[in-house]
Amino acid sequence: MSTIDPAWLRAHPLPVPAADHDKSQRGTVQVVGGCAELPGAVMLAGEAALRAGAGKLRMATVRSAAVGLGVAVPEALVMALEETAEGHIAPGAADAILPRLGACAALLIGPGLPSDGAEELVAALLGGVEPGTGVVLDAGALDDLAAHPEAIRRHAGHSVVTPHAGEMAGLLGISKEEVTADPLAAARRAAEALGTVVAMKGAETWVVGPGGEALSCTHGHVGLATSGSGDTLAGIIAGLLARGATAVQATAWGVWLHAEAGHRLARRVGPLGFLARELLAEVPSIMADLSAGAGRG
Repeated sequence: MSTIDPAWLRAHPLPVPAADHDKSQRGTVQVVGGCAELPGAVMLAGEAALRAGAGKLRMATVRSAAVGLGVAVPEALVMALEETAEGHIAPGAADAILPRLGACAALLIGPGLPSDGAEELVAALLGGVEPGTGVVLDAGALDDLAAHPEAIRRHAGHSVVTPHAGEMAGLLGISKEEVTADPLAAARRAAEALGTVVAMKGAETWVVGPGGEALSCTHGHVGLATSGSGDTLAGIIAGLLARGATAVQATAWGVWLHAEAGHRLARRVGPLGFLARELLAEVPSIMADLSAGAGRG
């Protein structure tokens, strides 16, 4: 078992683009999620992917939120999906996304996505994206995943799930109390069952691979427990996958970058009250600081 800290990160440096690489060679991230009531989650995740160094961003969300999302994130291509009367992504919406996935290096599903009705969308996207593409599942995309593990197991070696204790309880069909009593055991069980890397979020976050290998991060900050924080973490991980990091590496780096951003904001702003969107501007400088020391123990 290892600890995620600057020494570990410097010993496992992120892929660095060559000076003549263009944005396409740093990878395109596709984010799918949102609803009429939670349009901002996709924005947070998408911007996080760019802050982590991805070259291009595409976002797909309900039609009623698409124009506003495009204005808020002018760097991105935004797809407007048909929606239900409740403001959720409509059944069959995956058909509009699937033809575009071939150009993507990473796919993130779930930010702001209500779990009600998400199963069909998630199954269609997981079945349509080519194995080898990085896949991150968060929030609403985690619901019912354990009932159809073959969908995510198709992407073994390239996928990440990011549950908190309540979502992990739903994945495993156990109580939240059982998860919090032994989060590492829960993460190992989910990683083995789904063939994926698990980021088991909490005061101590565990990054566990499907073979049982585990990394621990105790660098979190209480201020990170705020609305939208999980969306930013998922987006950072997706951005790192798009750059070519392995699933374990992208998840470990994402967890640390997210945690350290919280510490830097806490020192400057205060321990409570900073916003999830404020984490994002911290990420590039944290990566630069760690990269400057790459190779040192």
